[in-house]
Parts: sequence; structure tokens; C-alpha cells
Amino acid sequence: MTTHHEGVTEDIQKDIQMLSFTIILHAGNARSSAMEAIHCAKEYKFAEARGKIEEAEAEFTKAHHEQTKLLTEEAEGNNHQVGVILVHAQDHLMTAMTVKDLAVEMISMYEKMQQLEEER
Repeated sequence: MTTHHEGVTEDIQKDIQMLSFTIILHAGNARSSAMEAIHCAKEYKFAEARGKIEEAEAEFTKAHHEQTKLLTEEAEGNNHQVGVILVHAQDHLMTAMTVKDLAVEMISMYEKMQQLEEER
């Protein structure tokens, strides 16, 4: 028999799972856009590459919005059990952020390469 408290806990855990999956979705989209930015830069399509970085940033904003919901709840004293899905979501988000940061650096690198090629 499920008590009211257990039902509430199950609902909260389902909410955390949904938030986690939403973070994974947006982080994955951001990572894909960042990788596309690198491919564009490699072809010296810098405006398109920057557009892909902007797409990634928009996805990060969505992911961070979901993350903020969890942080706000915890700040209000609602501590929840941290499951593997949430850890996985955070890992996805941090990895995607790293890919985006590297993509920005690679765009600059490819711009410099193009400039040096043109100077020859």
C-alpha cells in the first residue's frame, strides 16, 4: 500500500527524471550544434559556424532553465535523492559546454589558418 507521502515522493522523482531528460535533450542539441560549428569552420564558413554557436547557446539557455528549477527547489530546502539519470544529465551538460568552448576556439584557429593561407 502506498501512503500519500510515498506517492508525493514518487511524483517528485518522476519530475526530476523529466527535468533530467529535458537537460539531456537540450545539452545534446547544443553539442550537435557545436560540432556542426567546427565542421563549418573547417570549411571556412565562419558566419555559419557562429550561427551554430548561437544555436548551441540557445539550447544551453533551455538546459540551464531546467537545471535552475532543481537548484531552486534545493535552495528552498527540498532535497531530493540524486539518481543516475540526473548525474548523467549533468555530465551531458558539462561535456556539451566543453565541446562548445572548444568549438569557439577552433573557429578562431581556422580563421587564423585562412588568414595565413591568404598571406602566402
